[in-house]
Amino acid sequence: MSSVEETDAPAASRQGQAKATESPWATAFRKLRRDRAAIVALAVLVAIVVVCLMAPLYARHVAMTDPFVTNLNGTVMIAGEERPVLEPSTTGLGLGLTPIGPTWEFGPFMLGADNQGRDVAARMLYGGRNSLFIAFASTLLCLVLATLVGTTAGFFGGISDTILSRILDVLWAFPIFLLAISLSIVLLNQTLTIGPWRITSGSLALPIFIIGIVYVPYVARPIRGHVQTLMGAEFVTAAVGLGASPWRILIKDILPNVVPRIVVFVPLILALSMIIESALSFLSIGVQPPGASWGTIIQDGQGLLYSRPAVALVPGIAIAVTVLALNILGDGVRDALDPKSAMRIG
Repeated sequence: MSSVEETDAPAASRQGQAKATESPWATAFRKLRRDRAAIVALAVLVAIVVVCLMAPLYARHVAMTDPFVTNLNGTVMIAGEERPVLEPSTTGLGLGLTPIGPTWEFGPFMLGADNQGRDVAARMLYGGRNSLFIAFASTLLCLVLATLVGTTAGFFGGISDTILSRILDVLWAFPIFLLAISLSIVLLNQTLTIGPWRITSGSLALPIFIIGIVYVPYVARPIRGHVQTLMGAEFVTAAVGLGASPWRILIKDILPNVVPRIVVFVPLILALSMIIESALSFLSIGVQPPGASWGTIIQDGQGLLYSRPAVALVPGIAIAVTVLALNILGDGVRDALDPKSAMRIG
């Protein structure tokens, strides 16, 4: 019995030493892997991204149609029968045309057609690519600008902090959607030049720029407060006492401790960016025709809610599932990077 205990003791000691020498990022990753809800949410997000990236293959080999070209006089074979994509209306006075409904089979018009005769499933995949790309790019822009502004204001203080804080206060005072819509309307028919970059009205860079700007205060202010807290920490005081330069303190001591806070913001800003992008596209001031996003597809289906509800419901469900998965993943990332969450997860 004693020999077994003596054998187990070194093993337990080695395990404890391994945990003690484990990096904070490895510890956070281990905690995240144990969060089943976060892992399921991550799997759902990966599946959505992969499926949307396969949009060209689906349009070319499955739907066999161009989802960006009107198809008012097109026909499709369903159960061996050739049917028009836009069928004569059977409601009311029988005037107008009604898009063909969903076949619910893996093939052309699986989710039906819109009022232009375009395959909804193919547009869903292409629209998902645009929505996800805009969300990721605007999140990256937002986090870079917010980190730069928040770190500069919190670290240098003084006049820099005063000026940057007042700018953030002005942006903070505007409601998110009002500010985004105002910027979109002003820039919609303009060509914005920023250094070597030119942003035209029909470019995806326009909603990326707008969404990235409007969320900067919501990230920069917490980062500024966190940097100010770190400036009073003992390790920073010790670095100052040892004669370290301000830039060395900023790069070696401040930024590494700010990065976990930035990572926590990623899923949250992604979810918010998807929502505001869909809203802007629904209002026709986001992605411009003939391009597609989930917001524009909802707008296309607005007039078909009673006859072909799938056109508007499917992208709405896609947005809801994606945002829900991002929020669940965000909760998992926050708990994994929060040292106080060890008791809750472990």
